[in-house]
Amino acid sequence: MLPTPEPDPERQALDRAVAEAVRARLAAGPHPTPDVEAIALRRALAGLTPAEAAATRCVLGRLDSAAGAALTVWGPASQVLASDRFGLTARMATTPEAALAAARKGGRALMDLTGASAWWGRLLAEPRLRVTGALPDHGHGLPRALLVQPADPGPTGDDRTFWVTDSPWTDARIVRALGEAGLAADPLIAAGGLKLFVLAGYVQADDGRLNGAPGDLSGVIGAAPVF
Repeated sequence: MLPTPEPDPERQALDRAVAEAVRARLAAGPHPTPDVEAIALRRALAGLTPAEAAATRCVLGRLDSAAGAALTVWGPASQVLASDRFGLTARMATTPEAALAAARKGGRALMDLTGASAWWGRLLAEPRLRVTGALPDHGHGLPRALLVQPADPGPTGDDRTFWVTDSPWTDARIVRALGEAGLAADPLIAAGGLKLFVLAGYVQADDGRLNGAPGDLSGVIGAAPVF
């Protein structure tokens, strides 16, 4: 006969404490706004080792998926990133239009950044939808997908802003012009005659430094925290 494994009361108590904490956090509901959530997450991660932070983010991401607005994903990168952050709960969209439609109804859409679609340019004409997240969000390199929802992102203390332009200038010339205005910019992607740039920090849509920025059609489409 196989021996019965000895129970470990201490570990069992810890596991149960995690389960009870999850139950209590779900009952409390989601944070009211994306910026409040980001600030709370940053505080929760403070002082943790990389392994501890990864485990904590995993738990909190799945809590967010369970309690927050429904998530729709479009694109292969978004599917992978959403699975890692939120678990296997996201709905799949076959087109950018379908993903944005889900966001318009009050959900969230995580969408690939790809040269095949300039879906992000449409946000210039839809001020109700804003970029509130960008994954990966560790700040080491540029994001591969943007999170869109009907919410206004606020500053969290460590952010990056997304700005669109139809300027025909080269990326280097645009970066130089923005730099002369006091904005640090990096080109992110171009598609459909539009270009998407990342601006360092939290930049409001009516920031005076953007007055006279390159392009006949341009503007801020949102901001996302960096952790």
